[in-house]
Amino acid sequence: MLPSDVDLCSPFRSVDGLDVDDIRTTAYEIFFTSCRSSPGFGGRNALQFYSSDHHHMNNSGDINGSGSKDHAAGGLMASRVKRALGLRMLKRSPSGASVNLSSSTSSSASPASTPGVGFSTVPGGRSRRPLTSAEIMRQQMKVSEASDNRLRKTLMRTLVGQMGRRAETIILPLELIRHLKPSEFKDANEYHIWQKRQLKILEAGLLLYPSNPLDKDDNFATSLRDIIHKSDLKPIDTGKTSETMRTLCNCVVSLAWRCAEGPTDICHWADGYPLNINLYVSLIRSIFDLNDETSILDEVDELIELMKKTWTSLGINKPMHDLCFTWVLFEQYVKTGQVENDLLSASQTMLTEVANDARKVDREPIYVQLLSSVLTSVTIWCEKRLMDYHQSFNDETIEVMEHILPLVFSATRILEETTVIEKGDIISDSAGNKVDHYTRSSLKNAFAKMVGKGNVISRTMPFQRVCETLIRLANETEELAYKEKRSFSMVLKKWHPISGGIAAVTLHSCYSALLKHFLTCNSDINNEMLTVLQRADKLEKVLINMVVEDSVECEDGGKTVIRQMIPYEVDAIIVKFLSKSVAGRLKRLKDVLHRAKETETWNPKSMTEPYAQSAVELMKLARELMVTFFDIPIAISEDLVYEFADGIEKILEEYTTFVASCGSKHNYTPTLPPLTRCSRGSKFVKLWKMATPCAVAGMSPYHLGLEEQGNNNPRPSTSRGTQRLYIRLNTLQYITSQLNTLEKCLPHSSKIIPSQKNRSVNGNPRRQAHFDQTRSSIVGATKHVSEVAAYRLIFLDSNAVLYGSLYVGHVVNARISPALRVLKQNFTLLSAIVTERDQALAFKEVMKASFEAYLMVLIAGGSGRSFAIADHEMIEDDLKHLKRLFSTNEDGLIEEDVVDKAADTVEGVVALMKKETEQLIEDFTVVVCEASGIELTEGQTLPLPPTTGRWSSSDPNTMLRVLCHRKDRVANQFLKTTFNLAKRA
Repeated sequence: MLPSDVDLCSPFRSVDGLDVDDIRTTAYEIFFTSCRSSPGFGGRNALQFYSSDHHHMNNSGDINGSGSKDHAAGGLMASRVKRALGLRMLKRSPSGASVNLSSSTSSSASPASTPGVGFSTVPGGRSRRPLTSAEIMRQQMKVSEASDNRLRKTLMRTLVGQMGRRAETIILPLELIRHLKPSEFKDANEYHIWQKRQLKILEAGLLLYPSNPLDKDDNFATSLRDIIHKSDLKPIDTGKTSETMRTLCNCVVSLAWRCAEGPTDICHWADGYPLNINLYVSLIRSIFDLNDETSILDEVDELIELMKKTWTSLGINKPMHDLCFTWVLFEQYVKTGQVENDLLSASQTMLTEVANDARKVDREPIYVQLLSSVLTSVTIWCEKRLMDYHQSFNDETIEVMEHILPLVFSATRILEETTVIEKGDIISDSAGNKVDHYTRSSLKNAFAKMVGKGNVISRTMPFQRVCETLIRLANETEELAYKEKRSFSMVLKKWHPISGGIAAVTLHSCYSALLKHFLTCNSDINNEMLTVLQRADKLEKVLINMVVEDSVECEDGGKTVIRQMIPYEVDAIIVKFLSKSVAGRLKRLKDVLHRAKETETWNPKSMTEPYAQSAVELMKLARELMVTFFDIPIAISEDLVYEFADGIEKILEEYTTFVASCGSKHNYTPTLPPLTRCSRGSKFVKLWKMATPCAVAGMSPYHLGLEEQGNNNPRPSTSRGTQRLYIRLNTLQYITSQLNTLEKCLPHSSKIIPSQKNRSVNGNPRRQAHFDQTRSSIVGATKHVSEVAAYRLIFLDSNAVLYGSLYVGHVVNARISPALRVLKQNFTLLSAIVTERDQALAFKEVMKASFEAYLMVLIAGGSGRSFAIADHEMIEDDLKHLKRLFSTNEDGLIEEDVVDKAADTVEGVVALMKKETEQLIEDFTVVVCEASGIELTEGQTLPLPPTTGRWSSSDPNTMLRVLCHRKDRVANQFLKTTFNLAKRA
C-alpha cells in the first residue's frame, strides 16, 4: 500500500496568523465580491440550468473552461474540463422540474443535508431546483448562510451609488469592518474573532506579504501594526466618530493603493505571495465533491470561469492558474488515499499546459519560483515511492505506478527546461537513468527489508542458523527477482528496456555483500557452508539468465550489464576454502603434535591402552578431520587429496621422529677400559686374597647364586625409564594400526577429479598408496627404540647382575644363573607391556644387547676380571644357558638358528679363551702381521692393533683383549715385552 499524505509537502509558503478556515472564508469573500455582477450572485438575472437535450455539446475540450456558459446540473451536460482531463461525470439523475430561484431569496441547505451538489430543496420539501453557482460555492467552501448574508449586506452598503465599481478596487476586509456591526453577530466574542480575522488578512496582505515592498520607516505600516496589535485584546471601535477607525482606513487605503510603478487603478491588498496563492488554491479545491472527494463537480467549467474573475484582485494569471490547478489535482489524489488514478492522469494532462506556459520567455519571477516549488514537491513525493516501489505498490496497485512514472518524468523535464532558460545550462537526467536509479534503490530497500524481517544475521548467531538464514534469503531473493520480472519490469521497460536486468544485477550485488561477509567470518568448509555456496551459485545462474533474457534486444546483448555483476565464483571459492580447510585442519593436527612434545610423559592410560594418549588424540583427530572433510558432498581434486594426505603424513612422520627421540644405545654402552696385563702373582691378587680369606666373602646374593630368604622369584629390574621406552614402542605400533583406518577415510575414485598437472614427487611418479613413507619411518623408529630399550635394560637396569658383577673376582663365584633369573622376570614384564606385534623385535634387540654385554664381560671387563684356561668350561656352560634363555622363550619369538647366529661372535671369543697361551700368542702375531702388511723379523716389535669395535675371533684387537684378561705368566710376559702394557691397578 502507498503511504498516506503526511509526507506530501506543500509547495506554497504558509501565511502566518491564518489557518485553513480563515483562508477558505476569505477566499470565498473575494470570490463572491469578484462575481457579484454575475447571475446568482445578486446580479440582475439568476443563472438558468437546462437539459443537454436543449444545448449542443462543445467539443473543444477546453481544460480551463474558457467561454463556457453551460452548467451541467446533475450530469445533464458533459463538462469540457472533465472531458479534456479524462475525468468521469458524476451522472446524477435530475429529480423534478428545473426551478428558477433568485439567489437573493434562496435558502440553501447545508452541505450535510444537501441531496446532491447541484440541487436545492424547495420549501415544503416537495420538489428540487438547480443550485446557482454562488450556492454551490458557498456549500463547497463551507460558508454559513449567516456569513454569506453579512457579505451580501456589506457589498450592498459599499456599492450604494457605485454599481459599476470594479472588484479589484474594493479593499474587502476594510469594507467588512466598516459596515458590519457587533449586533449582526451572535455575541461579542464571535464579532471579535471575526474582526481579528479581517485585520489578520489586512496584516498579511499589506504588511507581511505585500506585492509592493514596504519601506522600513513607513508610518502607515507602523500605525496599522499598532492597531492590529491592540485588536488582540478587544475589538476596535468602528463607529463614525472613532479615531482608530479613521486611522485604520487612512493606513489601509494608503498602503493598498501604493504602486512602485506609479499610479494604479488596482488596489494591492490580496495579491502578494504567498497570501494570493493560498487564497486561490483554496478556491480551486472547492471543485471537488464534498460527498465524493475523489470526484470533481460536473459544474467545474462554470466554477472555473467564475474563479477567473478573482485573478485581478489576487494577481493571478493563466500560467499561475494552470500550476495551481495541477497541484490541486495531484494533492487531492494523495489526500484521498491515492485510489483515483484519473486524478493522476488529469495532473499529467495539466502538466502539458504547464510545460507550454513554462516555455514562454516573459515569465514573472514569482511564477518561476512557484513552478519550481510545485514540480519539486510533486517529484519528491513521486520519487519517494518510486525509490521503494516494492513497498509502495503491489499487483493490485501497479497501475498507479504506470501513472506516476510519466508524471514525474514530465515534471522533471519541465524543471530541466526551466533551468536551461534561467541558468543556460543543465545536466539532463533521462527517464532511462531515473528508472535505473529507481530500480536499484527499490531492490536494495526490498532486500534490506528481507534481511530485517526474520533474516537478521548477527555475530552471536550459531553457524548453522547463519547458513539456514542465507539459504532462506537466497530463496526469497529469487522469488523477489521473479516478482520483479513478472510485475514491475513490465511497466519499467517502457522507459528502460533492460530494467529487469538492472534489477537482477542489483539483487546479485546485495546477496554478494552478505555472502562475502559470511565467507570472511569463516575459514573452514563443511556441509552447511557448501549448501550455502551451491544455493548462491544457483541464484547467480537465475539472475544471469534474467539479464540475458532481458537484454535480447540490446545491441551488446546485455554484456554491459552483465559486466556489472562481479561473479560469485562459487567453484573457485569452494576450491579456495577446501585448500584453506586443509591448511586449517593440518594446523589443528600440528597443535596437537606441539602440545604432545611439551606434555607427553609416556605413561599409558590403562592396561588396555598401553600407548601414549597424545598418539590417540592425534590419530583420532586426524581421522575425524578427514572424515568430516571428505564427507562434504562434492568432487575433490586429486591434488587436494594428496595435499591433505601428504600433510597428515608429514605430521605423523614428525610425531614418529618425536617418539624415536629417546637417545642412542651408546648412551648405555660402558666405556672400554684401558688395556692392561693381568699377572697370576700380582699384588692385586694377593691383596684381594688377604682381604677375602674366603673366596665368597663380600659377594652379593646374586653373585653367589642365592636369593633373599622367601623370595624364589626375584623382582624384575626393569626401570621406569625402560618401561616408558616400551610405551614408545606401543605408540609406534598404535600409529601403524591406525594408518589403514586413516587411509580408508580418503575418498574413492568416483569423488576425485583427476589432476591435469604432472603428478610427481621430487621428479618421481606420484605414488598411488598413501602413508607408505610413514610406515617406513615407523619401521625404522621401532627398531631404534627397541635397540635403545634393550641396551638400557641390559646395561643399565640389569647392570648389577650382568655386566657389573658377572665373573668379577673368580668365575666360579660369579656365574650367570642369578642374572638369568632376573632377565627372565624382565622378559615377562616386557611381554606384559609391549604389544604382541613388537615383542619379537624387542626380544631380538634384548638378545643382541645381552650377547654384547656378555662379550664385553669377557674382553672388556676391566681390572676386576681375569680368566684362566680352565675357566672356559664354566663360561661355555653359562653361554649355553644364556642362549637357551632366548631360544626357549615361552612365546617362541626367536628361532634357534637366529640365536645361534647372534651368538657367533661370543662363541668365537669363548673359543679363543680355551686356547693355550702360546698358541693364542702365535695366532695373534700372525693376524697382526697380516693386518699390518709387515713381515716380522728379529728385533722388530708388533704394532698395537687398533680398537675397531668389530669384535671377532679373528680380530687382532679382540685377541689382544683375551690375552690381557689371561691369568698366566706367559701372557703377562708377552704383553709386557711386546707392548709394554702396564699391570692392572
